[in-house]
Amino acid sequence: MDQAADKIIVTVLGKDTVGIIAKVCTYLSDNRINVLDISQTIVQGYFHMMMIVDMKKSEVSFSKCSEDLEQIGESIGVSIKCQKEEIFEKMHRI
Repeated sequence: MDQAADKIIVTVLGKDTVGIIAKVCTYLSDNRINVLDISQTIVQGYFHMMMIVDMKKSEVSFSKCSEDLEQIGESIGVSIKCQKEEIFEKMHRI
């Protein structure tokens, strides 16, 4: 597997609440998924976070990670989506 295939874009969007970053980062850490870059903002009570993470050392599959994070999002009232970086790059190429 090449390096690009290991990178995932994780986006989180929803009403701001305590613990969003903690829940997401705890899951990633517990599954040996490394955060490479992170950006977050809150605008008028709405939380948005985008992360680039590396799954190279994780034993969790992309689909399992995506499912788990979606469920975590549902439990805290936000939307969490995962996308492979290579797909994201191809979709947003001009």
